[in-house]
Amino acid sequence: MAEGHVIGVDLGGTKLLAGAVGSDLSVIHRTNRPVLGLTQDQLVQMVADAVEEIRTAVGTPIEAVGFGIPCTFDTRTGMAVQAVNVPLRDIAFAEVMANRLGVPVIVDNDANCHVYCEAKLGIAQGASEVVLLTLGTGIGGGLFLRGEVYRGWIGGGAELGHMVVEMNGRPCQGNCPNWGCLESVASGSALVREASLAVARRPDTELGAALEEGRELTGPLITELANAGDPVAAGAIETIGRALGVGIVNLLNIFNPQVVVVGGGVIAAGELLLAPARGVMMERALAPGKDVVRVEAARYGPEAGMIGAALFARELAAGRATGAIEARPS
Repeated sequence: MAEGHVIGVDLGGTKLLAGAVGSDLSVIHRTNRPVLGLTQDQLVQMVADAVEEIRTAVGTPIEAVGFGIPCTFDTRTGMAVQAVNVPLRDIAFAEVMANRLGVPVIVDNDANCHVYCEAKLGIAQGASEVVLLTLGTGIGGGLFLRGEVYRGWIGGGAELGHMVVEMNGRPCQGNCPNWGCLESVASGSALVREASLAVARRPDTELGAALEEGRELTGPLITELANAGDPVAAGAIETIGRALGVGIVNLLNIFNPQVVVVGGGVIAAGELLLAPARGVMMERALAPGKDVVRVEAARYGPEAGMIGAALFARELAAGRATGAIEARPS
């Protein structure tokens, strides 16, 4: 097998996806692991084990490993400061992983990895101003401005899912101290909550029947039945889509992007989600931005974060500056 592999790791609120990526950007080997119910120490060990599994499967030297994790960072100290939906807090993640794995490591926010992939290779390729929202357990945000990933002053920026869209709205989830966040009304968790309320009011549909049969109420089930024409499931997605549209209005008015990319697991709903979001955008955003922006589904789907992390690892191996947190074995 050819030399020159890097590993990309995308850590989300419910699962980890990792893969070895060759010089042609093909994914050589993947692993997918659940992360729910772990302590910080257990999570760190599981992440390291996943990388070792891939390294063993590839069988050739790994130049660097890139991690996308759902944390805010302090680039002054190299610390991953806090995460809303996973048990990571005040940990020098890059340094820990570099020493455990014995290879150069680069760490960034998972949504920064998503937007880097989509801007360099995906649906926003060629655009210099890109905003990304990734909808999963929570909502991640990524900014690609003037041709570079934007992280804020010390690496705590682009938490777009935690913009307030309802001043007196419901408490946000996980470790977020805010309420009325976009994440609380437009994430995968919000979709499940909305569908649960809707099916309780109207149980006489395919969604209600599926729950009666013992199927778990999940985003994929809601999407599956919405695509099949279930009105309750489709209505829940539309509600989430309209809430997403309010977030997009804010981002459009602030950043005037060329492309708004929507990724994460919830984007499996496709136009059932994006059409109502675009409708709200056209109703409420300012011209001329709303008239020229594209609102698109991520091309690389659930693998965008993993591939973006691998792209950063490739930059690290080549000695190019990225602005993300780097570490080498001590």
